[in-house]
Amino acid sequence: MAEFFSENWQALLWFFAALGLLALEAATVQLVSIWFCLGAVAATVAAIWHWSGTAQLLVFFVVSAVTLAATRPLAGKLLHFKQTPTNADSMIGMSGPVLETINNTTQTGRARVNNLDWTARSVTGEPIGKDTIITVEAIEGVKLMVRPAQKETGENLNKN
Repeated sequence: MAEFFSENWQALLWFFAALGLLALEAATVQLVSIWFCLGAVAATVAAIWHWSGTAQLLVFFVVSAVTLAATRPLAGKLLHFKQTPTNADSMIGMSGPVLETINNTTQTGRARVNNLDWTARSVTGEPIGKDTIITVEAIEGVKLMVRPAQKETGENLNKN
């Protein structure tokens, strides 16, 4: 038995690398290491055939790269999940007053939208003064990305 291990230590090393990569893949929710696991399996075969260490590494990298290139676009399409809108997304397009001057440089600013107090940042980067009416353009994390609301004039109302 000891002779088997001493003669096939490279194959065992690649085999355990493949098992480790497979365990890593099983522990994640996305495809991360399956291609490298397949490369390690191929290198295990090369080691069993007593190929040189350089040839084993070459087999590992080539098989990993080929399987990655061949399957990654397909996997990306299959694993691309539709983003589910949240209640916070309903804030986009709503308006409200600025409670604290919005200044991206000093990372300050609060606005009230839909009767809720939010941290707010300016989409344009320009400061927005207190009591200005803003419109929500996007939500990034827990911050509203806002811009000053457009005031409608009688001229604009007539065009609608």
